[in-house]
Amino acid sequence: MEEYGYDGSHPERWDAASQDDSLLGTGLTTRHIEAFGRKVTSTANHLMGPTTTDTHFQTALTEIHRELRRPTAQRRLFALAQTSPTDLVRSKLSTAEIQSRALSSLPDDLLANIPEDKSTYSLFQGFQATLPESEPEEKSHHRRSSKHQKTITGSEPTKSLPPTKNGLQTERNRLNRRLEMMGVRKNMCSAEIHEIDSKIANLNNMRKIVLDRLAGLELDEGELENKIVELDNKIEDMEDEQEEMVTAQATPKSEANEPAEDPALDASFMSESIYQKLPSPPRGRRVRSIKKKSMPILHEHFEPGTSIKEIPAHNDIITALDFDYPFGTMVSAALDDTVRVWDLHEGRCIGFLEGHHASVRCLQVEDNFVATGSMDASIRIWDLSRAQHVQHTNSIDKPTSSEETEAGDEIIHQETVSSQSSNMEDCELFSLEAHVDEVTALHFRGNTLISGSSDKTLRQWDLVKGRCVQTLDVLWAAAQASTSISTSSNSQWRPTGRLPDASADFVGALQCFDAALACGTADGIIRLWDLRSGQVHRSLVGHTGPITCLQFDDVHMVTGSLDRSIRIWDLRTGSIHDAFAYDHPITSMMFDSRRIVCAAGESVAKVYDKTDGHHWDCGAGAVEGSTSSIVERVRVKDGYLTEGRKDGIIGVWAC
Repeated sequence: MEEYGYDGSHPERWDAASQDDSLLGTGLTTRHIEAFGRKVTSTANHLMGPTTTDTHFQTALTEIHRELRRPTAQRRLFALAQTSPTDLVRSKLSTAEIQSRALSSLPDDLLANIPEDKSTYSLFQGFQATLPESEPEEKSHHRRSSKHQKTITGSEPTKSLPPTKNGLQTERNRLNRRLEMMGVRKNMCSAEIHEIDSKIANLNNMRKIVLDRLAGLELDEGELENKIVELDNKIEDMEDEQEEMVTAQATPKSEANEPAEDPALDASFMSESIYQKLPSPPRGRRVRSIKKKSMPILHEHFEPGTSIKEIPAHNDIITALDFDYPFGTMVSAALDDTVRVWDLHEGRCIGFLEGHHASVRCLQVEDNFVATGSMDASIRIWDLSRAQHVQHTNSIDKPTSSEETEAGDEIIHQETVSSQSSNMEDCELFSLEAHVDEVTALHFRGNTLISGSSDKTLRQWDLVKGRCVQTLDVLWAAAQASTSISTSSNSQWRPTGRLPDASADFVGALQCFDAALACGTADGIIRLWDLRSGQVHRSLVGHTGPITCLQFDDVHMVTGSLDRSIRIWDLRTGSIHDAFAYDHPITSMMFDSRRIVCAAGESVAKVYDKTDGHHWDCGAGAVEGSTSSIVERVRVKDGYLTEGRKDGIIGVWAC
């Protein structure tokens, strides 16, 4: 092959090459190209073996040298060297592909966090380890030797040949190879586990970030809804003022001087009461109902049993609590004679409901309305939408043993309490006073409220007029049932023969729906009343202790008793569908669509999952090493649990 160089053997061609270099203007000569060819040759020799044994390789290198000596190829090569990467990519890719690659590019912060490769094996070894293994060599070798022996002798082999040294070495190498591949596979599995753990940790961090973002959105959502409610209230107040002005202008003076209507004329609308007549609610007040436009969903993304908040609410035993919706408004009562209203989202007290002369034993929250039954034998109805939203500090003053409290601190405390209670002064709508003993249970739905008292009566109230419209005597109904049972041998229900527990509430729990009323009493019987006739429709007998709580839906009723059991009744047949026993008496119970939660004299709330039949504990007492007081009251809605304890603390949990 003819060579080009600087030896002067071909001056004309050297001049031509020099002229080509001047045309290219790169400063590169044929010597550089030859050096490049030698590098290619040495690289190919290293990769492909000796060049003397392969004529095709020599032919290929000859073609490369011949192609590189052409001026056109040299111009293209040097033009490529001078082209920027951007121009090179744009010249080879379409616009759509460039946009796709730009969108799929990784930012620098992700590239900086690429984990280091700690594997001791190469990528090629990992590839070999992933290949499926062939059948064991001993089986294939035995089959080949048997076939070979059969071919030679023309008959089946009688016995195997003795192993040889080469065969044993081959078998050892094969086993060592398998052992090495197993080590590679183990390393790959370990690396994959570490990668999964890293992904899980990153996903958990991302989940926390998104949960914080969701919590912020729900907080902003609540503030916006409060502002909307305030604007609606102002608009309604302006409309009321305009109506009053128009009425005052249109009312003649003669009608204004007429005496007011005699209340006695309206006595026919009231049921007979031997105690007293109830005053009508004051006129001129418009009852507003706050409808939640969006419901919080943050608690649904917590693990069951996760603590959401813990509130030091009272200084004594929690007697009643209820809330409207998760992260909404909660009302709690205790034996410290206070009724507090709470913002569950922020965990702070927003006011007091003052008016009762004794502790509140039962209460219910429905939208913005609250009904409270007290030991002073009265029931009060509150409208929380009338409250003035004022920021307050969440300060619970507990009695201290120190006598060094300064007078200035006491004055500050009194001012704080008065400022907190003043914003709830306009919330009371009216008071229902007809019972002669403490109110122990109540439930209202729509404009009907049913109350149970230690005076052994149930009363039905019309919340529009604020009057008692029916009185039900439980003892009279029990006596009538005993008489009917003794005279009828075919009766389905039998008397229990038990006397009511004097230490328990005579009316422990009740719930109403339209004309249906379920009431649980101290004799352990659940009576189903028909409010249209005022008669007991059915009695459910099974508990051996006073009823403390009950709740029913379309098909089932769940009851709790001091006999340490929870019973599920089938309302269609009146029979017991299921029952659960606990170690202590049941003081409170509530269920939602999935779970039944009860307070059973322990430092945790007992939870029963109806979908999978699983029992588990939820509360501070379920955490190892933590000390908590006994849970007295529980309320659960949509997996959002609130529990009140004997020490006055309220815990909020994801259930």
